[in-house]
Amino acid sequence: MTEHQTAVEPVVTPAAAVRPEDFDPATRTVLDHIDGQAVQAVAGGRPANTRKGYAQDWANWTKFCGDSSVPLLAVTPGTLVMFVEWLWTQPGWKKGTFTAPRTIDRRITGTVVCARTDHGLDLEQGTARLARNRLKQLVKEMEDKGERRGRGQAPPLLVEHLTAISAACPDNLMGIRDRAMVLMHFAVAGREHEIAATRVRDYTDTPGGLLADMRVSKVRPRIVPVPYGTRPSICPVRAWTAWKQAARLDDPHGPAFRKLHPRWHTLMHGALQPESVGDVVTRAGERAGIEIRFTGHSPRRGLATSARLKGHDQIVIAKQGGWAPHSKVLAGYLDIVDQWEDNALIGVL
Repeated sequence: MTEHQTAVEPVVTPAAAVRPEDFDPATRTVLDHIDGQAVQAVAGGRPANTRKGYAQDWANWTKFCGDSSVPLLAVTPGTLVMFVEWLWTQPGWKKGTFTAPRTIDRRITGTVVCARTDHGLDLEQGTARLARNRLKQLVKEMEDKGERRGRGQAPPLLVEHLTAISAACPDNLMGIRDRAMVLMHFAVAGREHEIAATRVRDYTDTPGGLLADMRVSKVRPRIVPVPYGTRPSICPVRAWTAWKQAARLDDPHGPAFRKLHPRWHTLMHGALQPESVGDVVTRAGERAGIEIRFTGHSPRRGLATSARLKGHDQIVIAKQGGWAPHSKVLAGYLDIVDQWEDNALIGVL
């Protein structure tokens, strides 16, 4: 070969790709095992509250199947419609009430998810569409009759409420804790379980305020910047520092918001449970003499409402509270504000 000649690369003919329908039994077995492992990995990575909720949904489906003589794994569009109609007649959270539409919608989701992930059913997309359409019909009939179900949306806890709550907190360990927790709950637009799960190390001091690590979340973990407030009485950073010092929270791995003795209000070792976080919010509002009954979701909705009133964009609010950027739930909260700020009658009458 001379210097002017070039080597010819050998031509490699790729092996013909085997189509899935032509896989041999051994290959199918391996792939089924891989798929099963992947499903379990995703299911195991769900937050504990989500797993608990899905377990309750499947338990309701199991009871329905027993009452209706439907095979347990017969999750079809028709049986899901029957499930909706059965749930519609079931008792609600309070004596004399019936199951709320939102709860029924969640039961549908949980049942379909469990059927796929826990029982290996290959359900088509849209399996639950007919059931949800039936639920909409039942809700329309209910509204036409003037009936109501469920507790309704949590009322927003706004800045003026925070001011009253902070002023009404007693000057003792319980008052210091309650003030810090309610203000932080509002600042991070937290869910009850997110606040309950935080540890001392999850609140990091910075020159501008705190970085709050919401590492246990229903949707996804997030780190929330919490700047110093312009009003010291409702500043979440100052309130957290006061609580940390008063309770001597020296263990970085210990709970951020601890239980207090019900009578003596002395510090206990355990963390507040998610339900207890909501109870603290409710009692804080009652202590301040506010006639609105707040729940554990009220600070979260209150941050969204208050931020919108100050002109903040939905994307910015969603990032603070860990909503999806185009969350329908968040959009609903903001629409209540926007209906007055962006109204066709402004400047007309």
